[in-house]
Order: sequence, then structure tokens, then C-alpha cells
Amino acid sequence: MSNRRHRKSRLPSEPVEIRIESLSHEARGVARIDGKVVFVSGALSGERVIATYVRRRSKLDELKTDTVLERSPQRVKPQCKVVDQCGGCSLQHMNSLAQIEFKESVLFEQMQHAAKIDPQQIEILPCLQAKAYHYRRKARLAVRIVAKKGGALVGFREKYSSFITNMNSCEVLVPEVATLLQPLKELITGMKVSHSIPQIEVAVGELAGNQVTPHTESEGVESGLQVALVFRHLQPMGLEDLASLKSFAETHALQLYLQPGGVDSVAKIYPEDGIERLQYFLQDFGLEMRFHPMDFTQINAEINRLIVSKALDLLGLTKDDIVLDLFCGLGNFTLALATQCHSVVGIEGSAEMVSRGEENAALNGLTNISFFAANLSNSIKATSWANQRYDKILLDPPRSGAIEIIQEVADLGAQRIVYISCNPSTLARDTACLVNAGYQLKSAGVMDMFPHTNHVESMAVFDRPKSAKKL
Repeated sequence: MSNRRHRKSRLPSEPVEIRIESLSHEARGVARIDGKVVFVSGALSGERVIATYVRRRSKLDELKTDTVLERSPQRVKPQCKVVDQCGGCSLQHMNSLAQIEFKESVLFEQMQHAAKIDPQQIEILPCLQAKAYHYRRKARLAVRIVAKKGGALVGFREKYSSFITNMNSCEVLVPEVATLLQPLKELITGMKVSHSIPQIEVAVGELAGNQVTPHTESEGVESGLQVALVFRHLQPMGLEDLASLKSFAETHALQLYLQPGGVDSVAKIYPEDGIERLQYFLQDFGLEMRFHPMDFTQINAEINRLIVSKALDLLGLTKDDIVLDLFCGLGNFTLALATQCHSVVGIEGSAEMVSRGEENAALNGLTNISFFAANLSNSIKATSWANQRYDKILLDPPRSGAIEIIQEVADLGAQRIVYISCNPSTLARDTACLVNAGYQLKSAGVMDMFPHTNHVESMAVFDRPKSAKKL
């Protein structure tokens, strides 16, 4: 067989001048060159730009903006020095209000397309917003030794590449982590196993009492936060490297974990206190939530607190309500729900997360919660917990949504469903199913969980009309 079929087509080397017609759902400029659709990263609708090809496909080409000849009024100067290279953000060049408007447009275009929902016929929820920079508490930092760069690179991968961005700080990571990037590069460069460290998992929790205060210019960090680093390493570490790591953790007041194999191999090595937990607080409900650094938690703690409070407000809970919390994780919504209703049933696919939920319920003295582990990609009809009455339901599925069980959820007949989504296309698809099952979409809106990215976090409220019967 000829190798010609496998050979990549050569990219045009000359930059091109383009007029941007609109934005795609991925927040890239959309234009046409000789009738062919092109996506242009770093460009805004209405702009005239000079761009360079980065990929060619049969149906569309991809380019990146080099120079903006005519600027959109929505354009702002990015704070990040490596924003053109780093793949961590895609919208720092768009002002915050325009980012929200863009995300709302994506949500409601999907709703109109998949569920035939007219946004003018529902209540548009005000966007939940917090700070736009230095908000990110969870991250996976890639690591690689690059001799021509002088040693280790630590950070996010480049746009359109598997290479690691050469970065010394970050404008979206919390300051406690952003200020560690350069010291981490120096630490890893000097380690004997430096070539066998592919990544570092980052998790940030809050110190007891959550006395988080603004950072000072001299320190460059906030007080009140606790950083944990999980070093993935493919070769055993010697005593010298372990000593270097522990010294680094002590100097920077870190929790330090090693991961020599799979997730089950993760173990804490500093401080040697036997406590493998971080914590965050839901102050509106007087709750302390503990988690392992490898557990799923929201990356934006301020927005998470706002979402929990808003979701419970929208559910309209009473002291007599029995509530079902699907895809409950470690109990982020479940425990808050339990403070305002008769009882809650939390369902999660991971048995380990169910144990974490039970741990958090016990920690907070809540006895009106029942957790169950169940694969929510399968039918729930045969489960004991799905064969009882629920007044309200909260759904917080992964990006794939809840299509496998959404009809069965509707069959439970709850008066109200609040759906938290991180993917507007699957929310719209599931909305169509709920509407077909007799529910009415009452309200929907976006939350700025991921500023400067094209990720759209949203919330929707569904009511079953009183005249509707349980299917």
C-alpha cells in the first residue's frame, strides 16, 4: 500500500487575511476561504485578521490569529503572557460580559435546535459570576525535560500540540499554585528521576475556618488555602529525590503525594500525619466537605458555593420533601439538601465516592441521607431507591448527560427537577426527553464556572404540571 494516503497534507505557509463572520460553539472565529469553512482561534466576530494555517481537514481548515487588523469592541488585552501558545484558555481576548453573552447564546441555540425551546418563553436565570482570574483549584500539570529549554517544563499543553507551554506563572490558577510553577521546574530539573515524571495533579482545599484573605503583593498568595501535589512517577524514587521533594513541600507548606502506578497507588508522604484529606466549606449551610486530592471536586470553589445555594433555592424545598440527588459525587449538593428537607437519597457510580459521601454526612452530623452506588448508565428500574416517591430531583451528570435514565427519571413523577450541566448539547437533548415526558422547562441560565474558556456550565429548572399524571 502506498504511504501517500498516510502522508499529511502540507499546510499553506503564507498567512491569509480573513473577515470573521461569527463564532463557533467552541469560541473560534468562523469564516470562509474560497468557499471552504475555516475556524480561526483568537479571533472575534466582525474582526479582520491575518491568520496562519495550523490544520487542514476535508470539510474545514483551522487557523490561528497572528495580527488583528480591525478589532471587535469586545476585544481586551489578555493578562497572560503566553496566552497565544497555552491551551489552558481560549477566551482571554474577549471581555467578561461578552464571554457570558456568548455562553448564553450557545446554551439557547442548543435548546432551540434539540428541544425546540423558545428562550423568550422561559425565565432566563441571571448568570452566576465570581472572580475571572486566579480561580482554578484543580489542575493536571504536564511535565517534561527539554534540554534546549534548560531543564523541566511544567504547565499546560500548547494549543494544537502535545508540547508543554514554557510558562513561569498562570493567570487562572489560584496564586498559591501559580507561584509554584517556576520553583517546580527548578526542583524537577535537579531530580535524578526527572525524566520519569510525566505529570503533577494539583488540588487545593481550605484551612479550617476558611479564613481566606486577599493575597498581598509581597507574598503573591492568599492565606487560608492548602495545596496538595500528586507526583506521577514511572520509576522508583531514591532517597535523595524523596528528601528533595519533602524539603520542597516543607518550604512551601504543601501536602505531598506520590503515584507510582494507578490511582490506587497514590499515597501521602508529607506531612506524615496519616490524614489524606483536604476540605472546603459550604458556609451557607454550615458544612465542611472533605475530599482526597484525587477526588472529583469543582475547580472553582466560589462559583460552586453559588451554584449549590442557587440550586436549592430553585428547588423550593420544604421540610417535608424527599429529594433524589443523582450523580451526587462526594455529597456536594446532597448534604446541603439534607439541611433543608425531610430526607435525601444520593446516587453515585463510584463506590469510593459513596463512602466519601457517607464520611461527610457523619462528619456533619446528618442522619437523613442514604447513599447508594449505582451505574447510572444503566436502567434504574430494578433498584430499591427508584421505587419510592420523590418530591424533588437534582441531576448533576457528567458531560455525556443522563440520556440512559432520563425517561426513567421522568417516570418518578417528581414535582420539580433541577438539572446542572457542563455540556449544553447533552442538556438540550435531555431537555427534549423531559418535555416529551410531560415536564415544562421553566427557567435556565449559565454559570461562569470556567472563565476564559469555551466550557459552558448551566442550570435548568423543570416542573411537572399539576394536571400531569405519573407515567
